[in-house]
Amino acid sequence: MSGESGQPQAGPSRAGLDLPNLERNRAGVPGGVIRRAGAQAPRSWIQKVLEQIIGSPRQWVTPSEVVPVFVLAVQRYLLEDEPRDTVPKPPLYCYDVTISDGVYREKCYLDPSLNFLVHQNILKVGIEMRICRVSCLYNEKRLGQGILCIDNVRCGDTSDAISVETPFRNRAHGEKPERPLRGGKSHYLALWNNEDPYGDIWLTDKQPEEHNFSDTKIISLSRLEMTWANRRSFPALLVRILHKSKLRYYGKPDKKMIEPYQTFLEVADSSGTVSVIMWNALCPEWYKSLRVGLVLLLQDYSVKKSYPFRMQPIPVDPEIKLISTMEICLNLRDPPTNIIIIPEKQVKPEWRLPRLNHRFITRSELDDMPINHICDVIGILVFVGRVQRSKKKENGEDFWSYRWIHIADGTSELPFIVELFSTSQPEVFENISPTTYFACTQLRVVRNDAQVPKLLYLTTTNESRVFITGHKGQPYTYDAKNANQPSTSQAARREIQSPERNGKRPLEDEPRCSQSFQAATASSSQSNKIRIVQGPCAKPVAVPQLEASVQAKGNKPGTPSTPLRPDDPITAFLRKARKTTSDRWESQLWREKKFGLIDHLHYSHVYPESIPRKFISEHRKFLSEQYNSQPAKYIPPEGRPPKLDDFESARSLGHFEVTILGLNHEIAIDVAFLPMYSPEDVRTSQIDTLLTCMNYSCVYPQGLTGNDQPQGPRALAGDIIKAASELDRAHIIGILDICNLGNNKVEVYLQKIYSPKNTS
Repeated sequence: MSGESGQPQAGPSRAGLDLPNLERNRAGVPGGVIRRAGAQAPRSWIQKVLEQIIGSPRQWVTPSEVVPVFVLAVQRYLLEDEPRDTVPKPPLYCYDVTISDGVYREKCYLDPSLNFLVHQNILKVGIEMRICRVSCLYNEKRLGQGILCIDNVRCGDTSDAISVETPFRNRAHGEKPERPLRGGKSHYLALWNNEDPYGDIWLTDKQPEEHNFSDTKIISLSRLEMTWANRRSFPALLVRILHKSKLRYYGKPDKKMIEPYQTFLEVADSSGTVSVIMWNALCPEWYKSLRVGLVLLLQDYSVKKSYPFRMQPIPVDPEIKLISTMEICLNLRDPPTNIIIIPEKQVKPEWRLPRLNHRFITRSELDDMPINHICDVIGILVFVGRVQRSKKKENGEDFWSYRWIHIADGTSELPFIVELFSTSQPEVFENISPTTYFACTQLRVVRNDAQVPKLLYLTTTNESRVFITGHKGQPYTYDAKNANQPSTSQAARREIQSPERNGKRPLEDEPRCSQSFQAATASSSQSNKIRIVQGPCAKPVAVPQLEASVQAKGNKPGTPSTPLRPDDPITAFLRKARKTTSDRWESQLWREKKFGLIDHLHYSHVYPESIPRKFISEHRKFLSEQYNSQPAKYIPPEGRPPKLDDFESARSLGHFEVTILGLNHEIAIDVAFLPMYSPEDVRTSQIDTLLTCMNYSCVYPQGLTGNDQPQGPRALAGDIIKAASELDRAHIIGILDICNLGNNKVEVYLQKIYSPKNTS
């Protein structure tokens, strides 16, 4: 029925469908031949449904028996415009869903009206699903071909009964890339973003090969810059890769491009550095094999005038000329580019190719770095946040994937705080965990010294690369200037394993929002994940939950963040939590209004994946899976996996539940407030008001002198309750961070509050 369908998982071969080897049919729907046959194999639900729809005069059927099937894969691709479409439509991402009934498996097309089930992480791999209605999409150009379409489903919970004895494999004639069921695209996209390479088309086997240069004419970059406009053909280039960008996917429904990818390489010889653009099918063939530091021989390339608005990275050597008037283009055709990786042992000193010049800094040096400064860092990971997503455009379907990490290098008590966006290295991005050696290049400094406390963190750029597999063989080890720099990670490891830390470091999730209200509103319009609220403030009630590890039950973690917005303007009040201490404080205004509300929304529940956990190395794989996005293919667990609630929370202060009342006192919402507090990281400042505590989303215990013992979380919580009274009847403006965890689970956090007198 489908191009990858009808593959037995266990037992005898499938007799219900006679499927040919998959051949690419760009004019229509790829798929198997729908054909009746004798029932030699055990009857399966999938086979019954196929026979039922073949024998039905209608285009869709309701299965006579609805039984649970297991979801083995959810794969995404861009569907092209149909020939009858006269007006180009916006990008429409489609999903192929591979299901199994325990006997056979079938790849099905998910009706686009059900795409929201994937977006909300309801339909995902590893769950049981009941298909209530199916249809068949036929290939009208070939007799007997069609694909099974899922039109209506009921999604269940994750199942432990999935058995995949036969892995999902490509068909005969060798390993072919998996093909989407519809359209002319040759490959699937990554499930949650467009930057990551995904699938079998991305090759990794390109190796260096020695080259005989006796008959090869080579031109320098500076000479090419002066003469390219008057040339019809170009001699070879011999260059070293200095930077490599992440992938850019530019596919559109109205563009008939099979592999619409683009990436930039910054390359250099002794005369200058220039941008090289690799286009389309060359990206899957070469992207994963090209590394920073490799020496390339480029032949049969093209040259064009450079794009005027693209900013090139800062040259690694200020003495090398930056060539910005032209770009080198590499294509599979017109002309077909020839790329050769030259072994390092064949590189001759007389070529004078530039060596890499990294800009490693220590954490103690970061405080003096100016805004937008580009640097490299190395150390030990001490905190890894969950994967989140933010929309690239307000009404678009494309997202950025990112996570927050902290890196210790032993030169400061403070870590590097890094906003790590996907760098088209999913094999690294999805496998980072605390205590791992970690290096990241081409980071940009973000800072605001006017904010108290100062805002200071690093964020990735288009050319950032990440490394976790140790120092040996990495490109930065070739830089003599930084030969001893990785030793800082040894100091970091000694620090993280010290008795005071005991290998555990509870840290905040991310830098908090700007001190400037106007900056916060600008940020909200870009990220589409925070909500501005305002109103008068009466006496709040605050009750902390001291044991965060017992505060939430029952969510499968690892889901992506997507935006959600409430409808009404609101104002903040604090209210008690479920597991409470005796400290509480309630506004008289709240007592008067809470029983006369039109609506009271409850979003103060904090789910397990939102709680930082103390890392245990033996469960590294399990914890990494919980804080990553859901995979596109089902991976059977090894043994009986633990539960996330079994891991100790790193947030000893717990969280507060806050009730927010609307300006008209008719609508209220419960949200969570999570101040960062670590007894191992005592600061000297004192939080004296609830307003400043919320402004910075952290708690600074009182400064200690002599033999004084630091305050415990219970005492600090009491101080926050006491400070709450200072907001009695005060007007405030609040910022809410709203996170859709998928599967109808939503969290709303009070990120920051402002006084209307100080919103500039």
